Amino acid sequence: MSRTILVTAIGSFSAAVVVRKYKEEGFRVIGCDIYPAEWIATSTEVDRFYQAPLAADSQKFGAFLEKVCRENEVDYLIPLTDVEVDAVQEWRGQAASLGVILCLSDKKTIRLCRNKWETERFLAPKGICKTIPGQVLKEVIEKEADTGYELLEYPLVLKPFQGRSSQGMMRIQDARQMRYAAKWHQQAAKNYLVQPEIPGTVVTVDVVREPESGRIVTVSRRELLRTPNGAGTSVQVFFDERLARQCEAIATMLNIRGCVNFEFVEKVPGEWYFLECNPRFSGGVAFSCMAGYDMVKNHLYCFTGKELEPARKIHSQYLVKRYQEYRTGESQTDGERAKI
Repeated sequence: MSRTILVTAIGSFSAAVVVRKYKEEGFRVIGCDIYPAEWIATSTEVDRFYQAPLAADSQKFGAFLEKVCRENEVDYLIPLTDVEVDAVQEWRGQAASLGVILCLSDKKTIRLCRNKWETERFLAPKGICKTIPGQVLKEVIEKEADTGYELLEYPLVLKPFQGRSSQGMMRIQDARQMRYAAKWHQQAAKNYLVQPEIPGTVVTVDVVREPESGRIVTVSRRELLRTPNGAGTSVQVFFDERLARQCEAIATMLNIRGCVNFEFVEKVPGEWYFLECNPRFSGGVAFSCMAGYDMVKNHLYCFTGKELEPARKIHSQYLVKRYQEYRTGESQTDGERAKI
């Protein structure tokens, strides 16, 4: 009997390759999303689909996960978005009682990675990579409000400690914009980070680590075109030994298990500033698979006791994503709908 994987958020960027790879491996794949099946192309590829409640409602989401896992005898659970990572990791006790393996790093690691302020403070003293120093917005307001924010060095970036997909991020060019931002975010200022804006190209590195063996594999790409919420659509895959060693050191320091992604700003070639660790598949994990290393399959190996496949030589190449149309179901006419 094939084993069963529950994949959440199958309308997200990484979902199609995740579902396809696990189906190829012989798994029964259950998918869920907050939107109905008819709105999501990947719903046609899973063995069973469920519409999920919002993960922000932890009680409803937890009850939903329990129902789905019981009905389908789920063996593994893989969340694909940050908000679901947060919710799922708080469900660890219930998962264990059901015999469900959560394919995530441990709780301490995820809490650290999901807080950009704490991650920078943790990594900066280690000296293994360049980080972008930040301040808490609340402290900036208390210190600089009397000067009208005229003494700050611009441009700056404001972002929530636990933001996702660039949500809530603001670029601040001058004191006037800073005054507006400080007023707008007054209530949430203790949870906002202020950092200098570093110009450059975003570099995403897919990283998979198996702690017991210590094996780590990385695949890097420059994101040449990105959607407004930060997903790369045109990328250049490349290999740089120094960047790979930095990522291996960061993954070890953070005690990563499985596949995550690190984001950097490349100010000039060979100079990278660490931005964040997203403790889940990147939206562009399919690019790493296309480039020659199956991050999706090897992620699962970290939770099934299999040894990671060795790294392969990655050649510099350009890869792009395009959108395609699907028919997911028949739509009723207005007349037919009125008869129901």
